[in-house]
Amino acid sequence: MLVAAALAVPLSGFVSVLAQDRQSAAPATQSGSAPKSAAHTRSASRAVAAGGLIQQIRIEGAQRVEPGTIESYMLVQPGDPFDPDRIDRSLKTLYATGLFSDVSLTRQGNTLVVKVVENPVINRIAFEGNHKLSDDQLRADLQLRPHGVFTAAAAEADRQHILDLYAKKGRYDAHVDPKLIHLANNEVDVVFEINEGETTLTSKIVFVGNQAFDESRLREVIASRQQAWFRLLSSSDEYDPDRVKYDKELLRRFYLKNGYVDFEVKNATAELSPDRKSFVLTFTLSEGERYRVGKVSVDSQLHKLNGDDLLPDVQLETDDWYDGDAVERSVNLITRDVQARGYPFVEVKPRISRNKAKHIVDLVFIVGDGPRVYVERIDIQGNTRTEDKVIRRQFAFAEGDAFSADTAKTTRQRLQDLGYFSNVNVTPSPGSAPDKAIITTAVQEKSTGELSLGGGYSTDAGALLDVGIKEKNLLGTGVQANANAVLAQYQNSIDLSLTDPYFLDRNLVAGVDLFYVDINDFFVAQYSERRGGVAFRLGYDFNEHIRQSLNYTFVDRDVYNVYEGYPYLQGPAFIGPVLVPEHYALFGGTSYYIRAQANWTTLSQFGQTFTVDYRDSPTNPHAGWLARLGVDAAGAGGSSAFIRTKVDGQAFIPLDAFTGNSDWGISLSAGAGQLFNLGQNEQFIDRFFLGGDNLRGFLPGGAGPHDAFTGDALGGRFIYTQSTELHFPLPVSPDLGVSGRAFVDVGGLVGANFENGRCPGSGYPLSYFGIPTNAGSVCPPISSNYNYAPRLGAGVGVSWQTPFGLINIDVAPFVIKQPQDQTELIRFGFGTRF
Repeated sequence: MLVAAALAVPLSGFVSVLAQDRQSAAPATQSGSAPKSAAHTRSASRAVAAGGLIQQIRIEGAQRVEPGTIESYMLVQPGDPFDPDRIDRSLKTLYATGLFSDVSLTRQGNTLVVKVVENPVINRIAFEGNHKLSDDQLRADLQLRPHGVFTAAAAEADRQHILDLYAKKGRYDAHVDPKLIHLANNEVDVVFEINEGETTLTSKIVFVGNQAFDESRLREVIASRQQAWFRLLSSSDEYDPDRVKYDKELLRRFYLKNGYVDFEVKNATAELSPDRKSFVLTFTLSEGERYRVGKVSVDSQLHKLNGDDLLPDVQLETDDWYDGDAVERSVNLITRDVQARGYPFVEVKPRISRNKAKHIVDLVFIVGDGPRVYVERIDIQGNTRTEDKVIRRQFAFAEGDAFSADTAKTTRQRLQDLGYFSNVNVTPSPGSAPDKAIITTAVQEKSTGELSLGGGYSTDAGALLDVGIKEKNLLGTGVQANANAVLAQYQNSIDLSLTDPYFLDRNLVAGVDLFYVDINDFFVAQYSERRGGVAFRLGYDFNEHIRQSLNYTFVDRDVYNVYEGYPYLQGPAFIGPVLVPEHYALFGGTSYYIRAQANWTTLSQFGQTFTVDYRDSPTNPHAGWLARLGVDAAGAGGSSAFIRTKVDGQAFIPLDAFTGNSDWGISLSAGAGQLFNLGQNEQFIDRFFLGGDNLRGFLPGGAGPHDAFTGDALGGRFIYTQSTELHFPLPVSPDLGVSGRAFVDVGGLVGANFENGRCPGSGYPLSYFGIPTNAGSVCPPISSNYNYAPRLGAGVGVSWQTPFGLINIDVAPFVIKQPQDQTELIRFGFGTRF
């Protein structure tokens, strides 16, 4: 029988677990447990009498192993004396070969008889009971191999290896039993019977020695999480020793960032519960005192470079609390500054001097020559699919350039950001000379295709279904392909796009889009709109902060589903400049201004956008700013002729220094746009509309000019918006992914082709309005909110990052509006892709 000991959890020397043993008995049939190791099953050999010479060595029981091979392992040969010590060592040597399950050495006269029982040959290796790990994952790195020799020691090592694999998956209650199925010709099938057990969770996380921060704050810092019901789709509450190591580093960085220079994690232990279902993590801390910054200086040891010139790169000032992150940022900024000044080989070392009595740290950044190393050659390994050039164009250096740790770090980050690889390593090795290095970049590719199916709800589109296919690395060329379709209550769309991020192998982003959109604009006015067309894109990055994009779009558009309505008699009123005692108005119809343009039109438009981006993150910014200037020009063909300008900007102000929490921050955004019509056929669908996402508290298109009869939004030529948001954490566990915001949105919309009271086209018969025929062609009146007066919407919102997608809810109960503006109290959005 094989004694199967339960896993003693390896926790890198600092984890204490309660190991338990378990034994599995197998029936004494053809299928049985793997045998014990040879050291425990060795046959008792009779003592070999000393004296005389060995005249012959006779091998018995050998089937595959040649007798000569067996004799070669022995320490005695024919002609040697019968020496019991050397014969005993020969016995041990034969066992050590791993070829035999039993060996005995006996003396018959002057003949030494060697009887062996060979270990069986493995026919195949199989696994039973595994679901979380595939056969291929389990089979990798096993010592046992098909057609190899079976040994109990290798079977035990493989059993432990499989348990380790399950431990990495957080399953410390797993059990593995290797079983043998004996076949003819001394062959066996090895079957690993597996009980995967349940995932071992972290039931509690405890901190000892913390005074400056409470346990709830420190639990937010680390990556490990306590078991909770809302982590059903998360693995953060599964125990992982590698994650615990990372937690120690996160704690160290957190305390250094907050001025605790002497901080140390004394110990981190994980205690496994007796039922092996959960762990209790305990971190023992030594916080030390909090330090402020004293003197700050830069000591330049480079020729003709004054250290004071580099002081603006330092992110700390005297009397600031010490911040380890700011020190690291300062090192990077100084390094880049010095390299930009013509010193490619530079090394910046921060040195701190503690004054423990005053709790002050003096900082000196020593700038000196780094090792002079040039790139001799760049080798790329592991890219079985991605073309070499796709990887090489991400390098921050080329062959012959100076090499530094900073450029290697930048290169590695760029490659990881591509999303093509699960692992990236950039490793220098000595080249053909002391000042040359060979840079080996090893990548591990992963699947870059994505098939998604999602659903959700938004205020504008209603219930929706979203289906998409995306390939980020088409045929290994780096080209991105995407096909997406949305089916919703009020909006349907299909989009096909192709983007080459390095068009013509240059710093150009080129793409093409084919699209079709069908929208029911009932929130804006009583009509529907469909658009189909093609767009060509070309972009260029001047540097990491400044870029420009150009585009050309041709769109075929149709305004349809307009309603005639019917007239009804209304009392005295002004219609334009004319006072009519009795007139007719339309009930239930679409605005005349929309009906007059209810037809197919085409748009041929060139556009450009110039962007300056200094945000700390393009996807989740917390600090920095962004500014954009866009210009669209239509008229080279098509039904519309105009120039439309747009300018907008954003600024993000972190409040970490005041709150100690990065979840606090202020975002400011503002924008303005102007439409200059160049022809007589101004289309209302080319105008700006205000409300909804760009002015919360108002329906989409709900603010600005409306038809006074129908209430339909007509858009405007000039728009301005401004939004101020305060982002803050809510008093719930941060693991719920819930954040709050308070906002104030301001905006205005004016201007369109309504001047002089003249109606374009024939319009309704004047008798509809009771207007004498000699009054001329008079337009239906525009709402009295046709002015520059600002609208305001203020309220609060919540974002919830659920396992099923992001939910956004905004409530704007405070509004300042103009007559006939249409308000909206709650704005809701939910969507998911899986």
